[in-house]
Amino acid sequence: MTTAWGEFELSRFPEDPRDRLRAWDASDAYLLRHLAEERISLSGTVVVVSDRWGALVTALAEHRPVQITDSFLGREATRANLARAGVEPGAVRLLTTQDPPPERVDVLLVRVPKSLALLEDQLLRLAPAVHAGTVVVGTGMVKEIHTSTLELFERILGPTRTSLARQKARLIFCTPEPSAARPANPWPYTYDLPDGIGPVSGHTVVNHAGVFCADRLDIGTRFFLQHLPESRGVRRVVDLGCGNGVVGTAVALANPEAEVLFVDESYQAVASAEATYKANGVPGHAEFRVGDGLAGVAAGSVDVVLNNPPFHSHQATSDATAWRMFTGAKRALRPGGELWVIGNRHLGYHVTLRRLFGNSELVASDPKFVVLKAVKK
Repeated sequence: MTTAWGEFELSRFPEDPRDRLRAWDASDAYLLRHLAEERISLSGTVVVVSDRWGALVTALAEHRPVQITDSFLGREATRANLARAGVEPGAVRLLTTQDPPPERVDVLLVRVPKSLALLEDQLLRLAPAVHAGTVVVGTGMVKEIHTSTLELFERILGPTRTSLARQKARLIFCTPEPSAARPANPWPYTYDLPDGIGPVSGHTVVNHAGVFCADRLDIGTRFFLQHLPESRGVRRVVDLGCGNGVVGTAVALANPEAEVLFVDESYQAVASAEATYKANGVPGHAEFRVGDGLAGVAAGSVDVVLNNPPFHSHQATSDATAWRMFTGAKRALRPGGELWVIGNRHLGYHVTLRRLFGNSELVASDPKFVVLKAVKK
C-alpha cells in the first residue's frame, strides 16, 4: 500500500499465502490520501476505529494513534503489520471495544464497520471525548455507507456530509457539536428467549453491539438449540464462535457438570457470552476466551465442539474461517470426540467434514439448515 507516509507491506491474520484478499482496500487509501492532500493536522490524540487489519494505524504510526477494534484477528494483524513496518513497540496504542476510550479525541478516523449497531455504540462511547475542534472523517466502500450510516454520525456527533465516490469508496465528514443532546446508549441489549428451544427456553440473553442478530434469536441458532447433543457427566464442551453464548449456556443448563469454553474472535461477543451466562445464574464451570478459534487449546482435551461458522469475511464470501474452525476442532478433540456444526444447506459442509474427519452424519435438517456431526477417529 503506497501512501504519503511511505509504502507498506500489509497482511491479514493469520497469514495464508493462498489468501488473495488484501489487508487494505480503496476506502483506506482514500482516507489516507485525503489526510495528506488536505494537510490535516494529526497532532493531539488520533483515534482510529474499526481499522480492519491495521492499514490505517500502520501508515499513521509516526503520529502515535490509538486503535480501537472489536477483532482479535484484526488486532494481531495490526501487531504484525506494525512490526513489519519497523514501528517501535508502543507507538500505536491498541485498545479493544471493551476498553475505556481515550478521554480526549482530536482526530477521529472511522472505518465504517459492517454492523450499524457497533458503529452506534462506538460513536456514543467516544462522543464525550470529542470537542468542537475535533476532525472527524469516516471511510468505507460505497456499498457499506447508507443513509442510516450518515444519520448515526449526525444524530450522535453533528452535521454530516459525504464526499464524491472514488474507486467505489466514499468519505464521511462530520462537524462535531459537543453541546447538542445525544441519545442514551441502548447497548448492551437484553431480552428473554422464547419457549420451545430446550433448556435455555425463557432465559435471558445479553448482547453487546455488533454481535450477530443482537436483538432477537436468529433462526439458525434456534434450530441448533433444538438438536444439541445430550451431555452428561464431566465433559469439556466448546462453544466455538460463541456469539452471545446462548448455545454454550444451553449446554451448561442441561448438564451442570460440564466444563464449557466460550470462544470467539470478537471482544463484544465474548463479553456478551459471559454476561448471558452470568445473567442466568448457571451452575458449573465456564471459561471465556477471545482468540483465534481453538489455537491455544491443548490437543486431545475436548469432548464436544459446537460450531455455527461464519461464511463471510467482512464483505467477502469465504469458507476459510469454517475450514480453520473445523481443523482446529479436530486437533482439540479427543479420540471419539464430536464436532457438531450447523450451517446453510447450500454451503456443503458435509463434504468438508468427510474430507477432514472421514465421516459426516446428518443429525437434523429443514429447508434452510442442516445440523451435522463428525467424529474424531
